[in-house]
Amino acid sequence: MFEFRNLTRAAGIAAMMALWSAAPAAAQDQITIKFSHVVAPDTPKGKGAEKFKELAEKYTEGKVKVEIYPNSQLYKDKEEMEALQLGAVQMLAPSLAKFGPLGVPEFELFDLPMLFKDSADLRKITEGDVGKGLMAKLDAKGIKGLAYWDNGFKIMTANSPVVNPDDFLGLKMRIQSSKILEAQFQALGAVPQVMAFSEVYQALQTGVVDGTENTPSNTYTQRVYEVQKYANVSNHGYIGYAVIVNKKFWDGLPDDVRANLDKAMAEATAYANGIAEEENATALQAMRDTGKTEFHDMTEGERAEWYKVLRPVHEKMANRIGADLIQQTYKALGTQ
Repeated sequence: MFEFRNLTRAAGIAAMMALWSAAPAAAQDQITIKFSHVVAPDTPKGKGAEKFKELAEKYTEGKVKVEIYPNSQLYKDKEEMEALQLGAVQMLAPSLAKFGPLGVPEFELFDLPMLFKDSADLRKITEGDVGKGLMAKLDAKGIKGLAYWDNGFKIMTANSPVVNPDDFLGLKMRIQSSKILEAQFQALGAVPQVMAFSEVYQALQTGVVDGTENTPSNTYTQRVYEVQKYANVSNHGYIGYAVIVNKKFWDGLPDDVRANLDKAMAEATAYANGIAEEENATALQAMRDTGKTEFHDMTEGERAEWYKVLRPVHEKMANRIGADLIQQTYKALGTQ
């Protein structure tokens, strides 16, 4: 690890030096943006990255070249943030959960259960003052936040019905590493178990865990529905990404280039979020059509019961996320 970090740091310093030396000729020379991400090209994030490349090169009339490196070709999940800060890559789109370890736990706001009713609620935050304020907190880390990209809203799955909060009592539920998700399942009376995404299918198949939560598209592509008898379309939580760039690089771009890249990012964001919504809907229908899993659609009355049980998680995590931020979010959403 020591060797790798030194190599990464050296690569980053070299990249920065090259950038600085090229700065006077930036208007004439082609500018390269290395966009690294950890998922496949055919995912909503992967397609969003390709759309940004297409539009960025078009709107800058070739002044900018975007090189996309999917599937962790350059850096793995835990390494890419350091690479960005050092300037070894210029652009990433990490999960919002990745900003806690960076020292910006306020982004864990998006993990709070039952916070958003639907996409309209979500947009009030990602496109409003709360979302902009969160992005601004990245500046001190040498990072500039550009956009929020959706993965989608989560559903619950298990090998027993998970319609009511009481149904979770004693169930072993897989989670990604998150204090908030841990508190969420504890509030439901379940036993949260941190596990790598790649291990989930086998763990469900063998009974190591009883259930899990994820977006419909992830549930479908990972074939989780094959080893889960029941699902609740609860939309109880959200998974998303933030598209970020190295701040020094971004601030050093010519004004006209930056303006055109902003335009490309805005259009790529609308495209990526549309793809995410479409693919989740398609995946949900495809799983229903197999008949392998019995799906339940949460009613408004059931949602109220879930909210009553899970709302205390918001208070419990207020010291971590920020009580003022949570209150600001409630105000923007028109909730209490």
